[in-house]
Amino acid sequence: MKLRFRERIALYNLVAAAVITSLVFLVVYEVVFRTAFSHLDQDLRTEHDEVIQSLAFEGDSIVIAKMSEWEEQEHQQEEVNPTFLQLVDNQGRLLFRSSNLLADRFSFDPNIVAPHFFNTILKDQLVRLGQFPVKDKKGKILGQLSIGISRAESTVILKNLRTTLYVAFPLTLLVLYLAVSFAAAKSIAPVQELIQGTAAVSEMNTSVRLPLPPHEDEVQQLAKAINDLLQRIENGFKREKQFTSDASHELRTPLAAIRGTLEILIRKPRESTHYEEKIIQVIQEVDKMHLLLDRLLQLARLESGAVSLEKEPVELAGVFQILKTKNQPGLAARKMDLHLEIPPAAVVMADRTFLEILLNNLLGNALKYGSEGGNIRCTWDETSRSLTIADDGPGIPAEHLPHLFNRLYRADASRSSQVPGSGLGLSIVQKIAHLEQIEISVESEEGKGTSFTLRFPKV
Repeated sequence: MKLRFRERIALYNLVAAAVITSLVFLVVYEVVFRTAFSHLDQDLRTEHDEVIQSLAFEGDSIVIAKMSEWEEQEHQQEEVNPTFLQLVDNQGRLLFRSSNLLADRFSFDPNIVAPHFFNTILKDQLVRLGQFPVKDKKGKILGQLSIGISRAESTVILKNLRTTLYVAFPLTLLVLYLAVSFAAAKSIAPVQELIQGTAAVSEMNTSVRLPLPPHEDEVQQLAKAINDLLQRIENGFKREKQFTSDASHELRTPLAAIRGTLEILIRKPRESTHYEEKIIQVIQEVDKMHLLLDRLLQLARLESGAVSLEKEPVELAGVFQILKTKNQPGLAARKMDLHLEIPPAAVVMADRTFLEILLNNLLGNALKYGSEGGNIRCTWDETSRSLTIADDGPGIPAEHLPHLFNRLYRADASRSSQVPGSGLGLSIVQKIAHLEQIEISVESEEGKGTSFTLRFPKV
């Protein structure tokens, strides 16, 4: 049977209440039980002290010095608050007994050396019996005094208490269940509101936010967490829509250029050199599309988590020598110099393939946006285990820095759409840095260039 959350709360509280109530009732009953018989035992001790005063000792014999104590009315009657007395010597021979005992006798236990109390039945009466050793002044046991009093009243009280507790137990649980159910319903009412609020969220309506409960408790924290999640989802949808729009635009531009070029070619016959020129333009546009699609595929793989890293010690100096050779045509075309200030001892733990992609994207970024005829500097700091790649280009306006790693984002001015590229390089850099547990930061100042800093974890 599946229980609702409210019912589970009520059930768990009911079980806890049942255990606690049972323990409380048991303690109450035990206290009353012990108190009742403690009072009876005290009455027996008092009676014992009075009876002992009536006894005298002659050698090893016990003599009743005051018979009046033994002939009191309570020792004669059997029905109303009787007190039964019996005196025996240390051999168990009867010396005296009260008249209300008639022919009955209490048992004799020669092993009793201290007062002993227990329950028994005499003539269908419930009796509390106390047996006391009778000692002379030297402490020698000469006999045994048995005193019995009725425990009927105490038994009735205990019976009534048991009945009351048996009846009160289920009633208490019922009242507790109703109270807890009501309290649980009131407590989870804000949760029900959260459920209704989240049900109103859809792909077409991600701007819905849940109202915050007035009390600063766990439910309010949950509502805040859900609202934060909804905000991230909304931002994600917006980024996806913007990305789709930007990607469509990026693909539409080369496609339009290809279409326009081909339409010009088919209008009329032209010289072969003209055809070659236009075909080269088409190939360039196709290369742009290929680069964009390749970067999109890389980004999709990184974001899906469908990549596995094979980390190994990587010498940064060797990687940069390879990248320098790879980017030499671009450096020569823009008359730029690449300065490597990386010692051979600079070693990091990383996946070599992904690290090369990351560093190549940063170098390509500096190559595209650095000043023509300028410098690119790659510097390693062993103390902070950081690598800095800096150019001396026009820099990036401060308002664009927070968005620099967004997909297909390009700052204006120096990073305008006139600069070749897919707009995905830095997004790929950020994803790889996250996978490699590399901290990445960017600093830029207009007119002074841009620097990217990578902080590697310790080897």
